[in-house]
Amino acid sequence: MARSKKYRIPPPLTHFARQMRQEPTKAEKHLWFHLRHSQLGGYKFRRQHPIGPYIVDFCCVEKKLIIEADGDIHAFQEKQDMERTQWLELEGYRVLRFANENILQQTEMVLEAILVACDGPPP
Repeated sequence: MARSKKYRIPPPLTHFARQMRQEPTKAEKHLWFHLRHSQLGGYKFRRQHPIGPYIVDFCCVEKKLIIEADGDIHAFQEKQDMERTQWLELEGYRVLRFANENILQQTEMVLEAILVACDGPPP
């Protein structure tokens, strides 16, 4: 069962999200170029969006879809990523994770997977 959707975002987290928007990774910047301004299927995405205690890389609130761009560090924090994904899924979100290399080298495949997830039924 989904949790209550009312959570207060602490001001430090909001500030950190704003800061992260100013310093995107190469993969985040590349993917944002394709997601911004509702370019992908007309779906609106937000970047570095706070949800509860987390900041997600990209989020389509309408479709409750989260896109994570995973760098090398994620190989060492699998447990934390799994806990984070489970929490977000309990909130009713779907989480798609893509390695930075795939975002940069196989952009069309990544965009197609995101579009299919957006067009598909909600979780």
